[in-house]
Amino acid sequence: MYFKDYHSFHEMLRETVDQYPQRQAYRWFDDQGTPTSISWEEFYTRMTRVSKSLMALGLEKGDTVNILSYTSFQWILTDFAAMSIGVGTVGIYQSNLAPDCAYIIDHSDSQLVFAEDQAQLDKLRQVKADIGKIKHVILFTGEGDGDWVLSFDEFLALGEKIPQADFEARTRAVTPQDLAGIVYTSGTTGIPKGVVLSHDNITYTCQSVFQCAQFYDDDEMFIFLPLAHVFARTCAYTAVKTASRTTFARSMQTVIDDFGLAQPTWFISVPRVFEKIHTKIIAGVEAKGGVTQALFNWACKVGEQVSRHKVDKTPVPFFLGLQYKLAFKLIFSKIHKALGGNVRWCISGAAPLNPDIGRFFHAAGILILEGIGMTENTSFSNVNRPTDYNFGVVGPPGVGVEHAIADDGEVLIRGRNVMDGYYKMPEESAEVFTPDGWLKTGDLGKIDDKGVLKITGRKKEIIITAGGKNIAPAHVEGMITTSKYVNQVCVVGDRRKYLVALISLDMENILDFARARGLAEETEQEMIRQPAVQSLIEAEIAQRNRDLPSYETIKKVTLVPEFTIENQMMTPTFKLKKNIIIQNYEAQIDGMYL
Repeated sequence: MYFKDYHSFHEMLRETVDQYPQRQAYRWFDDQGTPTSISWEEFYTRMTRVSKSLMALGLEKGDTVNILSYTSFQWILTDFAAMSIGVGTVGIYQSNLAPDCAYIIDHSDSQLVFAEDQAQLDKLRQVKADIGKIKHVILFTGEGDGDWVLSFDEFLALGEKIPQADFEARTRAVTPQDLAGIVYTSGTTGIPKGVVLSHDNITYTCQSVFQCAQFYDDDEMFIFLPLAHVFARTCAYTAVKTASRTTFARSMQTVIDDFGLAQPTWFISVPRVFEKIHTKIIAGVEAKGGVTQALFNWACKVGEQVSRHKVDKTPVPFFLGLQYKLAFKLIFSKIHKALGGNVRWCISGAAPLNPDIGRFFHAAGILILEGIGMTENTSFSNVNRPTDYNFGVVGPPGVGVEHAIADDGEVLIRGRNVMDGYYKMPEESAEVFTPDGWLKTGDLGKIDDKGVLKITGRKKEIIITAGGKNIAPAHVEGMITTSKYVNQVCVVGDRRKYLVALISLDMENILDFARARGLAEETEQEMIRQPAVQSLIEAEIAQRNRDLPSYETIKKVTLVPEFTIENQMMTPTFKLKKNIIIQNYEAQIDGMYL
């Protein structure tokens, strides 16, 4: 275990720039898929210009700026430039509604907002009266208005007269405990809280991640998750430590095509993306049927056997190995190609990954390392290792991180990756720590004799039925979402006689189902009321109930429209706001208990 005490994030960045000045650092694509790359030395030069422009606008150490944008090169450029001179970055999801943007902008005391484009600027204009501290909005793409709004080029021109010596003095003035950024939690159960992360939080976490995985000189990290999420930012920061080239997706809508362009060696994702890919694969195979489906099923059985040997670290029998080579060539190579063809491993976080999904991809030769973290611990506490892993667990703690289980089963974390507190929320900050300084995660779990952590549920989400059974709904929901016809699931049953579920449909597969049976292709609302669809979902539930103890089985379901950010039932990180969902569907839930 080795940790360097970096003075600041800038020092860690400068170390990589000096060591690998001509190595490619970042790459992105235009609408036609044409790539642009930039070296570490070129990146640092551009970043310095942004830092100087921030200085020209009067930003001082400890001030904050917002970035309201999807993940992009300019996001990283601005973030690193701000941190380098002691200014904290506060990201805002590009999918946030205008009032939610206004809350974060105002609460974080920011002076500038960097906005992606005209669409984001329109949001800011809607709430301009509520964000009076904002001196300027700087557009990544678009023209300024000569007053409140500056184009990015206009912004860059402001710093041309700032001496290099002044910039360097600012970088030296930053200390490990200074503010690097404020990351607002997703707010599943209330208003978002601003997690204050220091330079030491970030540089320590990057070094821990670096020592937990395998990185090589020609690594390519692909990023498509929002950088407003601490999970994505931590991996972007880690790529600086590892000197991996980072390639940006053009948008969430082009991710599948962008995998082929990027050809990454590693990437991060949330379970929902893996679930969607799995569903698409299964649906495609079932649609072809016949020999294709039989061959696919054979390949999966062979892959499952090989997977078990790898997990158990036992030799793969010779004949089984030959079968797997054939299975890979005929079936699994297509899955690899869809992900660019070079993936060694990937990390799943931010929500529980169904173990069956992890096993499926591993059988196909793609290793998903599940980990866990939260905004309050810089998104990293535990992770499976490329050389030591299993499914259904989140692995041992990161190097230099401690974990423990409280008397009530809650997972506790301690280390230099843990925040000092929430911004302007002293009471909430005190509540999230134990008297002896452990961070209370809100997760329930168990640690085995090898130090591997298994999450058994969320403390606030545990359902206690009228019969006194304690149930972790995430496990049940994960099993249901393996159905290709199911999009989202919200299990309900606290203080009730049995469990019920609100389910939204995977409309692509539902429409295929309708066409195959000669049913009219209707809207989501109409499909929800279609008796054949209701019967289909009930049959899917019944099939999965067979693998559950009776008290965890779903007795009734109600089909509902998709839970989205727009209807305020889902966070930008794809987590369901269960309290809002339950309030909105109170009548339907009560009806399932009549």
